Amino acid sequence: MGLSIGHRIAPTTSNGASGTVIDDRASVADAVIIGSGQGGVPLAVALAKREKRVFLFERAQFGGTCVNNGCTPSKAFLASAHGAGRARRAAKIGVHADVRVDFHAVMQRVNAIIAEWRDGIEPKLRKAGVTIVRAEASFTGERIVSGGGTSVRADIVVIDVGASPSAPPIPGLAETPYVDNTTFFQIRELPRRTIVIGGGYIGLELGQGLARCGSDVHVVHSGTRIMEREEPDASEALAESLREDGIRLTLGAKIERVTYAGGEFTVTLATGEHIQSDALLVATGRTPNTGALDVERSGIVLDSRGFVQTDAFLRTACEGVYAIGEVAAQPAFTHVAWEDHRRILSTLDGTPRRRDDLPLAYATFTEPQIARTGLTVDEARAQGYDALAVTLPGAEVARAIEWNEERGFYRLVIDAGTDRSCSRSRCTFTRRTPKAFRRSRGSSKMKKRRELSEGKSAGDPCPYGTSAPRSFVHLQYVHPCALPARIEDLLIATCR
Repeated sequence: MGLSIGHRIAPTTSNGASGTVIDDRASVADAVIIGSGQGGVPLAVALAKREKRVFLFERAQFGGTCVNNGCTPSKAFLASAHGAGRARRAAKIGVHADVRVDFHAVMQRVNAIIAEWRDGIEPKLRKAGVTIVRAEASFTGERIVSGGGTSVRADIVVIDVGASPSAPPIPGLAETPYVDNTTFFQIRELPRRTIVIGGGYIGLELGQGLARCGSDVHVVHSGTRIMEREEPDASEALAESLREDGIRLTLGAKIERVTYAGGEFTVTLATGEHIQSDALLVATGRTPNTGALDVERSGIVLDSRGFVQTDAFLRTACEGVYAIGEVAAQPAFTHVAWEDHRRILSTLDGTPRRRDDLPLAYATFTEPQIARTGLTVDEARAQGYDALAVTLPGAEVARAIEWNEERGFYRLVIDAGTDRSCSRSRCTFTRRTPKAFRRSRGSSKMKKRRELSEGKSAGDPCPYGTSAPRSFVHLQYVHPCALPARIEDLLIATCR
């Protein structure tokens, strides 16, 4: 277990490769937080409110990925994009609209929201008594953090530096003015044509958003289907919706070269096909922001990809140093980083919490959304569960039919041996759990429930998305969660 807050450490000599001798003149603190992401800020504030001396180092904008180029701007952008998309599709319910998107105004609003959220962070930190160092931090000894002319020695150091988008090694790509999620929200004019390299969560959210704003979007993906971590039927439901928005999908593609000339991008595929566009969005992966930390000077170990290695309790190889969020190879979601700060607090208070002590829930904000909490059927069976799945198609949900949003499904996975829920998932447009999953309505739904109670699998395996239906967003539970013994009661209780 890590050092408790309040324990003082004497000046020491680093055993790292640099052989740096610690400067005894370094400030002494109870805790140093590196990074102002969604875990670092609440942790710094919480410790400062306990009257601990806390330093926070930040090299860039306050708020990390979520506020500056992740959750906040993307969802603000999609609010406009999906508004336009729904208006265009409303013709099917007798509503005809001439949709015009003021893209410049859309992006102005997005950036105003970013600024509002970001500008509130520094005052919050200072009000709590946190000492802020606006500089890139690095380790200069064991639990010694330096940057901007300031060196701090602390009992507790928490690394919350996150990750940045990485680009694939495609010849010519680095020489072009492509955008990724860190620069996307600086765009002010809607590109007439856009190529998106990458068929994952970021690429498809932003790609569908651009298409619904009026850009001609072409997604080029190396995989044989989009959202490859999802189950095939979830991927296909989303692919159908993207095609309905006019998005072209080129799957199983190998890109030979990218060039840029005369304001036009050209992506050349191994098949010889040349795809032209006015904008290129690259969304193919992320790399941890650990390059400048010099972690070896504090005895901290990185894995082969550059993420900080931690144990089950987010502790690094150096006693008293922790890593949270994406840099610790945790799932790249705001709520995970935020929960990590609570895990660290609990551990420091003497009740260690594991990095995986809660089931992961997340949603992709495409339309339809893909969301899940828990294990897929295959994952559950691989872990020894006698897993079964029941699927409710959107076409059998009254609200979906009434709103003309029938594409998609809801799915529940249970362990037949214990009647415990393994996952709850959905791939739908509707914003709440249908009544059929909360109470019996209709013979087809009763049949599904009877099949499940008899040990039969109704429908395909659960998709690997991860977020519960909206009615479960605030429900916290430990996997596998205990639920009523009877399957019928399980369905009612789970989806109430």
